[in-house]
Amino acid sequence: MKQKILALLLIPVLILGCGFAPGNPPPTPANAVVANTEIVPVSSDGIFTLASPEVTEGGALPKEFTCDGASATLPLSWSGVPEGTKSFAVVMHHIPGPDDSHWYWVLYNIPANVTKLEKNTSGIGTLGNNSVNGETKYAPPCSKGPGEKLYTYTIYALSAEPTFSVPASEVSRDVLLDAIKDITLASATLNVTYTR
Repeated sequence: MKQKILALLLIPVLILGCGFAPGNPPPTPANAVVANTEIVPVSSDGIFTLASPEVTEGGALPKEFTCDGASATLPLSWSGVPEGTKSFAVVMHHIPGPDDSHWYWVLYNIPANVTKLEKNTSGIGTLGNNSVNGETKYAPPCSKGPGEKLYTYTIYALSAEPTFSVPASEVSRDVLLDAIKDITLASATLNVTYTR
């Protein structure tokens, strides 16, 4: 009888021991934060992509493109443009927490024959506003608070130019996204980080 009880007690120990054997790390709890998670670029159709010569996907945004540097706009280029594209729109935003978002750059009516924006580009497209000061211009991120922040650039390929019932000074990220929801052929993102 004692041998049966001892055998029954050893089964859970063996099972648990096998679960944590070399090569079998313990499972990660559902609510755990995993460090060094790879940031994956997103293309809505798997073909349309966004890149920059100044930063790689998930890389650090150079200081030059922030309020700690020259406040320059990041040069961008895109490829794999969907057939039927009539214009493009670009947005740079950051989500600091639930139910909150900041946007730094809203640019739309970019002609279909344009596939890149140079650093500090001007004269291409129409500027919407930013959430930093409400002006129709690029507002560089300042990464307030401790820790690394994630910023996302998104390019939208559109089947038409968006139309608005408000002036450009009132075209926020949300207003733009609402205007293009039915004319977006594809979108692509470039994620960057910044720490002060």
